This record gives sequence, C-alpha cells and structure tokens, in this order.
Amino acid sequence: MRPLSRPVRITLISISVALFVITWLWLVLSQPDDSDFSSVADSRSTAIALVGFLVPTILSLIAVVPTLPVRTLSIIPVALVLNIVVGQVVGTMGLPLPLYLDSFGTVLVAVLAGPAAGLATGGLSSLVWGAFNPTIICFAAGYAMMGFAVGLVRQLWKSSWWKVVIAGLVLGFLSGLVSAPVANFIFGGTAGTGTGLLVSGYESLGFSNTSAVFLQSWTSDPIDKVIIFLLVFAVYRALPLRTRRTFDPADA
Repeated sequence: MRPLSRPVRITLISISVALFVITWLWLVLSQPDDSDFSSVADSRSTAIALVGFLVPTILSLIAVVPTLPVRTLSIIPVALVLNIVVGQVVGTMGLPLPLYLDSFGTVLVAVLAGPAAGLATGGLSSLVWGAFNPTIICFAAGYAMMGFAVGLVRQLWKSSWWKVVIAGLVLGFLSGLVSAPVANFIFGGTAGTGTGLLVSGYESLGFSNTSAVFLQSWTSDPIDKVIIFLLVFAVYRALPLRTRRTFDPADA
C-alpha cells in the first residue's frame, strides 16, 4: 500500500484529532446516563462513543501505517500480543490492583521507532482487542495518544531513569484525563476490579461518582505508566545498540 501524500495525511490526522476531541467534549458536557453495552442499538451514548472513537482511529491508521518501514511493521504484531494478553489477564483475573499494564508493547515500539509507530501500535491494539472486547474501542483515543506522546519524548529513554518517571507521571495524568469521561459516563466508573474498588474508596470519602472516577484515573494512570515506562527503560537499555539503531527513524 503506497503512502498517501503529505497533505492528505495531515488532513486525515487533523480530522481524527477533531473527532476525538468532539467526542470527548460531548461526553464531558452532556454527561449521558443511558449507556448500555449489552444493547448498543438502544443506547445513544454508547453508539456515539463507539463511532466517535472508532472512526478517527481508523482514519489515523490509514494515514500513518503505510508510512512505516517494514522493519517497524514487523514488530508491531508482537507489541499487540503483549498489550492484549497482559491487559486481558489483568482486567479479567479479578486482581485488586488499580492498574492496567496494557500498553507495554505500545510504549516499547514508540521508544524504538517514534511517534508514528507508537500511534499505529496503540490504535491497532484498540481495534484488534476490540474485536472480541468492544468496550476497549471507547478507549482508542487514549491508546493512540499514549503511543504518539511517548514517541515524541522517546529521547528520555536514552538519558536518566528519573526523567522517564517524570514522563510517566505527566503522560499518566493526561491519559487519565482522556479516559476518565469514558470510564465514568459509558461504564459508570466500575470497569476493572481494582479500579472499581478505588472508585468506591473515593466515593466512601464523600466524593461524587464523577469526581471519584477522575481521582481514580489520576491515581491509577500515573502509577501504571511509571511502572510500564521503567520496565521499557530496562528493556531498551538492555538491547544491543545495533538493535536500537535498526528501528530508529533517524537512522532510516
């Protein structure tokens, strides 16, 4: 598949970002309470969230994937398996951990190959995983954003571990900001055993459900990303220099 021209790619990415933002703002401003994933056809908010996050994800992948070199495309399937298997295990085993651990593959690819590869890995993860767990599609914006953002600051993984920790805290906060409205207004803030317990804990302190979900996201996401970022830091630094250069877009 031949890459699209630069103006067309920029247009598709711009449309994708606009649709992501519009859908997110609609959730925040309208605060729907009719979500029902068991019957999407009867739930206006669920249908809007699915379409509003699915369409821009597909458009961004159309713009980005054809531009990636074969060597980068070859490692993305491995990253998808890491994301989905670990994320599914953590999400379904009933562990009382307010973590996700479902973006290790995305972060690793983004650190190795840059923002376009990170965006593609995050977006594809949400689509592939969403094929048998449709609820994941509603978090597509967060997956894609994380891959792109990590790619932009990938040089930090070549420096000190504490800079990686700071990046994890900052990007974790942004990730929580993106995902909290979805978790709250589409899933009632109870998606996941550990995260649901944390939401309940904040509610027991007197916070409203919406405030509790945002606080849970701003607690879980930074910790989750710091753990993943440090794991990727250890793996990246252990890789031979030749391997790192193989995927580095600057050496293409």
